[in-house]
Amino acid sequence: MEGKIISWTSDGKPVVPEIPIIGFIEGDGIGPDIWKATKGVLDKAVEIAYSGSRRIIWKELFAGEKAQKIYGEGNLLPEETLQEISRLGIVLKGPLTTPVGGGFRSLNVTIRQALDLYACIRPVRYIPGVPAPLKNPEKVDVVIFRENTEDVYAGVEWEAGSKEAKELIRLINEKQRQKGGSLISEESAIGIKPISEKNTKRLVKKAIQYAIENNRKVVTLVHKGNIMKFTEGRFRDWGYEVAKEEFKDITITEEELKKYEGKIPEGKILINDRIADAMFQQLILRPEEYDILATPNLNGDYLSDAAAALVGGLGMAPGANIGDRCAVFEATHGTAPKYAGLDKVNPSSLILSGVEMLRFMGWNEAAELILKSIEKTVQNKTVTYDLARQMDGAREVKCSEFGLEIQKNMEAL
Repeated sequence: MEGKIISWTSDGKPVVPEIPIIGFIEGDGIGPDIWKATKGVLDKAVEIAYSGSRRIIWKELFAGEKAQKIYGEGNLLPEETLQEISRLGIVLKGPLTTPVGGGFRSLNVTIRQALDLYACIRPVRYIPGVPAPLKNPEKVDVVIFRENTEDVYAGVEWEAGSKEAKELIRLINEKQRQKGGSLISEESAIGIKPISEKNTKRLVKKAIQYAIENNRKVVTLVHKGNIMKFTEGRFRDWGYEVAKEEFKDITITEEELKKYEGKIPEGKILINDRIADAMFQQLILRPEEYDILATPNLNGDYLSDAAAALVGGLGMAPGANIGDRCAVFEATHGTAPKYAGLDKVNPSSLILSGVEMLRFMGWNEAAELILKSIEKTVQNKTVTYDLARQMDGAREVKCSEFGLEIQKNMEAL
């Protein structure tokens, strides 16, 4: 196959050849529709930005329903696919569903954990012209760094009434009685929530590095440490520790900020923290005060969807899952099976995930070209049904037509 495999530096940066081989997974449901539109946009942007000197060789990988058809019943995530994602290093993925009885809690979670893609990165910014419920959505410009490998997503739980649950409850209650604590009903379901120092610190480290590289001024640790003191509370503490240990000359705390009269000095990054429930309110009332949110897994899941809703919904939200030698960029919405094959839905989430992929590769010119063209297309009110129904005077187009419109506007920039 023409093209070269991406290599990696010791600090987890991709070394991208002029013609890289990049994997793609179409996804289930609407996946094939949005993938086709996305591929056309990405290829056109690279062609225009680099006058043909660079291009992407796409290699299809299989997961979900398509993998099951090729590899056999129940084979939703073949080992070969995981090996190829790891070998190629960068993959763009459509949405995947997990059929009932498929043997996986979530294919997406399995991919992240199997490949140690520990940082789920969700940039959320407003695209002018997109209908949004917030009065000033243009103030929202945050990047959410969600720890991707532990918390409740580690998947350790026992059904209510099961032998294992009752054994654990009896053990816990024995310890609680010794210290005079409250007891757990023996009919309860039980789940384990692991949060570790190693995984927290590498996540927060990546968030701070991102802030440095992208001229962001604030990194906020979002937690529920007022209640879960030894899991989420330690997430907060470990976050501050890694800032002090590895970025001492660059970072300052809110306490240290007082001597600067509340203004972040040039060349410094503020590290602060917020309780998770309060952070939801802050995103709505004072979004301009926040740049990067570093969160445990579940908090990040909630916050990224809520933040996306403020600027128009998951249809306009990109996502990335990044480790030290591998990255999977993906649409953040579901498979919407009732629209499968109808050429109807908005492909922007996958296109914007492709934009983040291009940025990660260092192909910023192509990324900017796509962003400007999407903005122009939306401002021209040439949009898919989800946006058209919220806009006066909009021209509703199909998924494929929206992609072609973006390509046409690119040529005119």
